[in-house]
Amino acid sequence: MEMETNSSEKSRKLMGLEKKKKIEEEWNSIYSSKRKLSRADFPPQFIFGVATSAYQVEGGSKEGGRGPSIWDSFSHTQGKICDGGNGDMAVDQFHRYKEDIELIAKLGFKAYRFSISWSRIYPDGLGIKINRDGIKYYNDIVDALLERGIEPYITLYHWDLPLNIQESCGGWLDEQTVKYFAIYAEACFASFGNRVKKWITINEPLQTAVNGYCTGIHAPGRSESSSTEPFLVAHNQLLAHAEAVSVYRNKFKDEQGGEIGLVVDCEWPEPLSDSLEDKAAATRRLDFQLGWYLDPIFFGDYPETMREKLGDRLPKFSQQDKDLLKRSLDFIGLNHYTSRFVGHAASNFEENGFYKIQDVDIIAEWDGGEVIGEKAASSWLYVVPWGIRKVLNYIAERYGNPPVYITENGMDDEDEDTSPLHEMLDDKLRVSYFKAYLAAIHQAMLDGADVRGYFAWSLLDNFEWSLGYTKRFGLIYVDFKNGLTRHMKSSAYWFMRFLKGGQVKHGKEN
Repeated sequence: MEMETNSSEKSRKLMGLEKKKKIEEEWNSIYSSKRKLSRADFPPQFIFGVATSAYQVEGGSKEGGRGPSIWDSFSHTQGKICDGGNGDMAVDQFHRYKEDIELIAKLGFKAYRFSISWSRIYPDGLGIKINRDGIKYYNDIVDALLERGIEPYITLYHWDLPLNIQESCGGWLDEQTVKYFAIYAEACFASFGNRVKKWITINEPLQTAVNGYCTGIHAPGRSESSSTEPFLVAHNQLLAHAEAVSVYRNKFKDEQGGEIGLVVDCEWPEPLSDSLEDKAAATRRLDFQLGWYLDPIFFGDYPETMREKLGDRLPKFSQQDKDLLKRSLDFIGLNHYTSRFVGHAASNFEENGFYKIQDVDIIAEWDGGEVIGEKAASSWLYVVPWGIRKVLNYIAERYGNPPVYITENGMDDEDEDTSPLHEMLDDKLRVSYFKAYLAAIHQAMLDGADVRGYFAWSLLDNFEWSLGYTKRFGLIYVDFKNGLTRHMKSSAYWFMRFLKGGQVKHGKEN
C-alpha cells in the first residue's frame, strides 16, 4: 500500500511539472511580443509608490516619547532573531525621513506607503494620554511628502502592538484590544486625516495570527495553543478593522473625503493537477488565506471550508458583528510575492493548528532540480510572475471586482559581507522580477481586474523581522556597517526610467 501511495504521489508531482511547463509556455507567448511595456500602458491616475513599515525602518525606539512594542521585547529575546538584530535603530528613518523622501521623489514615485507606530502615538497603547511628539513626527512626514508631490498612504497597524496591551490583557487574544485600536485609529484620523486620503487599518492579519500565535516565529512568539489562538486573534483583528472603519466613516469621511481599506497577503495556489481533489485543495488554500479575511466582509461569515475543518475552534460572529463588517472597506490592499503548486494531502490536525488542517501539499521544487521559478534569498520566495495575474482575477471574480492596490511586491537578496558594493547594487534579478510582475498586473487589468496602484517593497533594505538584517528587499541599498548610508541599486534606476516614460520589454529595456 505504501509503495502504491508513493507511486501515486510521484505521478501527481510529475503532472504538476507538466502543468508548470504549459503555464510557462502560455506566459512566454503573451510576453514574447515586440511591444514594450511603459508607464503609458497604465492609466494616468494609476499610482506607483514604494512601501515600508515603522518597526523595520524607523528606529528611534526610545526617542520622542515612544513606548515599547511587542517587537522591541521579542527582538531583544535571545535566539528569536537569526543574526541577533533588532529595530532599535533599524535604518534610522526617524532622523533621516527627509533624505528618504528626497529619494522617493528622485525615483519618480508618487506615493509612499508607511506605517505609524501605535506606541509612538499612545505609549501605553490604551488611549489614555496622547504623545504630542509622536503626532508632530508623523505630521512632519506627511507635510514633507506633500511638499514633494508624494501622496501618503498610512497603515495603522503593521505588527508592532504596544507592549503594554500584550502584557496587560493578552493583546489580540482579548477583545479589549478592539476598543484600544479604535481609539488609536480615531486619534490618527483626527491628527492627519485633513491631508491623508488613503488609510489602511491592518497589514497582513494572517501573518500576525499564524506567525505570532501558531508558529511563534514572530512577536509575541506564542505557539502553545496553535489549534485555537490564531483563529481568535484573526477574529479580533477583523473586528478591530471594522470598528476603525466605522469610526472613520461616521466621524471623518464626510469632511475629509478619504478611503480606507485592509491589506491581505496571498500566494497563488495553482492546482497540482486537473483532478477534483487538487482543485478543491487549491480552493481551500485560498480560503485559508484570502477568504479568512475577505469572506466575512463581503459575505458575512468565514468560508464554509474553514467552518467544516475547524468546527467550534472558529469563532462565531454576532449579527452586530456582521453588520459592522459588511462592506467595511473601500479597497483591498494585496501583498503578493510568490506562488506554489498545491495538491490534496490528508493530514492530522493535531500536528499543527493551521497548515495541516488545510489538507494540502504545497510544492515549489521537484526532484532533479526543477523549481516553480528562480529562487530569491528567502526560502519561501520564487519568481513566479504569472501567479499575481491569477490572484487578481480570482479576487475580481469572487468578490465582485473591488478596487485593488498592490500594496507590497518585491524580492530579496542575501546580505553578502564579502561582495563588493558594486555587485550588491547590480540587482539584475530584482529588475527582471519587477518587469515581469508589472507585465502580469497589466495583463490582469486587460482581463478586467480593477487595479488602482502598485507599491514596490521596499524603498530601503531594512530589518526583516526574524531574519534580522540578513535579507535585503530594498531598491535602495543601506550600508548597515558604515553609517547607514543609502545607495541606489539598479532596480531603483530602472524604476526611475520606467516612471519617467522609458519603455520596457519583458527581459529587456531601452
